[in-house]
Order: sequence, then structure tokens, then C-alpha cells
Amino acid sequence: MQIPAIDLRDYEYTLPEEKIAKHPLAKRDASKLLHYKDGQISHLNFGAIPDLLPADTLLVYNDTKVIPARLIFQRETGARIEIFLLQPTSPTTVIPEIMLAKHPVVWETMIGNAKKWKDGEVLYGQIPFEGSTITLQAKLIDRETRKVEFTWDNTDVAFVDVVEASGEVPLPPYLNRKPIEEDKSRYQTVYSSKEGAVAAPTAGLHFTSEVFERLRNKGIKEAQVTLHVSAGTFQPIKASQVTDHPMHSEQIHVNRETVEKILLDLEHVVAVGTTSVRTLESLYWYGVKLLEKKGTELKIDKLFPYEVREILPSAKASYGAILSYMKEMELDTIMGTTEIFIFPGYEFKIVKGLITNFHQPGSTLILLIATILGEDWKRVYGEALENDYRFLSYGDSSLLWIR
Repeated sequence: MQIPAIDLRDYEYTLPEEKIAKHPLAKRDASKLLHYKDGQISHLNFGAIPDLLPADTLLVYNDTKVIPARLIFQRETGARIEIFLLQPTSPTTVIPEIMLAKHPVVWETMIGNAKKWKDGEVLYGQIPFEGSTITLQAKLIDRETRKVEFTWDNTDVAFVDVVEASGEVPLPPYLNRKPIEEDKSRYQTVYSSKEGAVAAPTAGLHFTSEVFERLRNKGIKEAQVTLHVSAGTFQPIKASQVTDHPMHSEQIHVNRETVEKILLDLEHVVAVGTTSVRTLESLYWYGVKLLEKKGTELKIDKLFPYEVREILPSAKASYGAILSYMKEMELDTIMGTTEIFIFPGYEFKIVKGLITNFHQPGSTLILLIATILGEDWKRVYGEALENDYRFLSYGDSSLLWIR
């Protein structure tokens, strides 16, 4: 397909500061829910979600778990150095593996107050852990790429335990506040299980065990994917040509059972969150790569879906190719990365509906929403503002059906 010209000004709107939810509600499922279907908008409570989803729905959610990715150190001079974990680089780039490492690890990071940190200088932190103390060391080994090596003095303790014991919750920058104790549990979905995200898949924050029970009682099916959300999700678009925006790469892990479930229910897939959308659609394009014999690596570049092709395979053929490959290679799980960029002009291959929060103006996520709603995205967001919906990560929810 030909890539359309995108004028970012068409995807801006005014978001007053007071509309940004700075804290979560007392109850997860007490949030408002905007329902959009066939051009009609209704305003409900999130507890109505089981009533709005057809009984044959396959609900796909992202089970990634947020790690306390913000590590704070102090130099001997007293200067505070803040290290934000972005992507692991050594001894592996696979997030689940590096989280279980019990020896030195290297991460690409963002560094606050980096000018105060000398090349090669070792920073020390004392971490209380199960009745004893662990000494965590951080060494800046490459200033240009912001690579930091972490070591600790207890080889029985995995890196994930070190981070959990010492790090701060990586709240989105637009909240403009320090994390508090409440954030440890509330900036996390109730079904999170795979450590590695540095931002929450916030559409899932509204779900509770009671909501899941009602969904299951209705017969609604579930499947899990894992996409470890990166800090790039907050990166604003600055490029004059939108397609020049450097899309963030995020790790995907999907098991064979999920691929099989989707193949059985291709017409009824509803994604919980934009991260699930990105994963499901990326998997379609991975199947295309397999069918086109363009390699077996799960790696979707941002504009791969927009390459000109005479014929595209069906969703069934694409996911069938993935399943066949997994069986042939005796794989229970496939893993890789995606930079997929979904903007108006894209045609969804898998997802029929989306549960999501309300996103920042001029962002990659608002472009994704506009791809679902067309020009109606402005009406939807206008009504949300007029009806006092709470916006962004701790804000209210919506159920949107693709036009």
C-alpha cells in the first residue's frame, strides 16, 4: 500500500492538566467506560464490560509485569544519580532471561544527572533483603550508549529480586509526581506475571477478579500475550514527517496455545490495550514473513506492513504459518521484537475491538486510535472531555469497535 501523508496537527487536541488522572480510583473497576460502536457513543461504568462483549469474544490481554525500573544512587559527594532501565544488552537481550541472572548484567539506560557521573566510576547502594543487606554496584561503561553494568554481592539472588527490593515504580513522566506505596500495586494489572515492562499496559488496570468472574460466567474466552512495554511508549512525535518517527522496539513472547486460540476465533478478537493490538497485528505480519520466505526471525520493522504487495494472505493463513513453524521447530513459545507503527491507512488484520484508556494528543497511540475510529476519534475524545473522563494511565476506559 502507499503510505499516506500524515499531518500531526490533525491528531492534536487540548488536554487540560486537570483532566489527567494523577492517582488511581479507590476501586479499579469504578472507572467510567465510553462505548463506541457503529458511530454511536454511550457512557457507562467499567463494570458493564461483560454485558457489552458478545459471548463469543476472545479477550486477549498483555500479561507483562512492570519492574521498578528507576534505580537511585548517590555519589560520595552527595550528588543523586538516577538510572532508568531501558533495554538489556548483556549477557542476553532476552528480558525473562536477564531478570533471572545471578551475575553481572548490562543495560541500556537513561541517566539523570549524568554529568556528575564520571566514566568508569562505581556507584554503590545498600539494599535490605530478607533480613540481610545486598550491595548493588553500578558502573558507567559507555557514556554514548548509556550502558551501565550492575553487579551485586549475593549470587543466590536474581537481578529481578535486586530490582524489586531497590527500585522505584517508573510512573509516566506526565504524572509529575513521585511514586508512593499505593503505586506498587496499582500501577500493575491484577494478572501481571512476566517481569520486564517499564510502563504498565494501562487498559488492564481496570480489571478485577470480580470482572473476570463475570466474563467467564458469560463464556467469554481469554488468551495472553506478552509485550514488555518500553519507555518509548511515552516518546512524543517530533518528526515533521510522521513516518520518520523512531518507533520504539519492544519484546514479544507468545505461546503456542495463544496462537491456537486465535486461529479458532479470528472473527471475535478483542484486545485489552494498545500493546495487545501491537502484538496481535505484529504476529500477523510475522506469518506474512514466513509465507513470503523472508526469514524466520520474529522482528517486525515499523513500516513492514506498508510494503507494496499484490496479494496479502488471510489472517488464518498467516497465523496458520506461525503454528506450523512452531510445530516443525518444536517451539512452545516464540519471541522477538516489534516496531510496528499503526496509523491511519492501516487495515487491521486480527483485532475487531479494543479496550483502552484515553491517550496523549499528537502521540503514536492517538494515531492508532484514529486508525480504529477514523475522524470519529475527535468526537469520542470531545465527549470524554465534556463528560469529565479522567485521562491517561490512571484514567478512565473505553471500548471501541473498529469501523
